[in-house]
Amino acid sequence: MPADEVPETFHVTTDEQLRAVSNLARHRIMSVLRFEPATITQIAARVGLAKGSSSYHVRLLERAGLVKVVRTRKVRGVTERYYAMAARSIVLPDPGEGGPDLLMRHAVADLEAAPREGERHVGMAHLRLTEEQFAELGARLEALADEYRELSDPSLADVSLVFALFRPTSQVQAEGDSK
Repeated sequence: MPADEVPETFHVTTDEQLRAVSNLARHRIMSVLRFEPATITQIAARVGLAKGSSSYHVRLLERAGLVKVVRTRKVRGVTERYYAMAARSIVLPDPGEGGPDLLMRHAVADLEAAPREGERHVGMAHLRLTEEQFAELGARLEALADEYRELSDPSLADVSLVFALFRPTSQVQAEGDSK
């Protein structure tokens, strides 16, 4: 399927799909398939898993509808399958009150696994914003990510951008909840 025919979003709606994306190895496999199709052998090499483990995880992702076979070819009598993401982005359900945000857990794990050498930009800012400023900042962050997503070149090294804009639990509310 040509890249322009890939759906923009895939909404995770079932428990099977949620379990599929909840695993860090499968998250990393989806990262490999983000920009270009790959075979099980290529996926295994890029993720650092055995081919059997990669095959298992890809089958689970395929069964959940998150990845699909986009082309095949015969190699020495064996059919080689190329897998790709089923959509450009995946939308997860709201984790619910007190539930950990899956994307943030995976982002932190990816950050911890990333090479320490080289340039990195990691920071945290505490702000006090009006509702309007909060909404505007969220929209600007999403627009900036979209702008750079359009500039992405699959031939270049992967870069991850993660942001979270949220209102933390207030100290007064947290203290009241613990009583």
